[in-house]
Amino acid sequence: MRLNTLEDLFLRELQGLYDVENQLVKALPQMADKSSSTELQNAIREHYEQTKNQVRRLEQVFENLGYKAKAEKSEGIRGIISEGEDMSDMEGEPAAIDAGIIAAAQKVEHFEIAGYGTVCSYAKTLGHEQALHLLKQSLEEEKTADRKLTELAERLVNIDAVRSAGGQARTEF
Repeated sequence: MRLNTLEDLFLRELQGLYDVENQLVKALPQMADKSSSTELQNAIREHYEQTKNQVRRLEQVFENLGYKAKAEKSEGIRGIISEGEDMSDMEGEPAAIDAGIIAAAQKVEHFEIAGYGTVCSYAKTLGHEQALHLLKQSLEEEKTADRKLTELAERLVNIDAVRSAGGQARTEF
């Protein structure tokens, strides 16, 4: 694919996000299953449902713009997902592994936030108002998921990980 215009780049970035979301539809259930925290499992499963909706939204964006929904391979997300799988396959203290799963999940969220922020900017510049509206919904969901993971880590998982190792967790900074 040649990149001659911002529209070309916009399409390529959308294709990358489409790959990201489809990869996550496969990976998130496995992450949830490997977590020992019920709250973390529920948070991941909730985001899994959002991710399926984000795939549909991207398909709607492609359709509205007259493009075929096609994934452009994202090596970045594959590496992040692989790190998350490695973390969930580790042996050891469940709370520490859950803290690692949250870290991996937040890397994914930050990757998605960057991607959706970029395509929102392009959509706005290109005057693709319908696409912008749909993409902003996904961007806000990603930001919310990241905040929930931070809150869960700070309130529960990180503290449990310290306590399980015999330490005393600091809850104020």
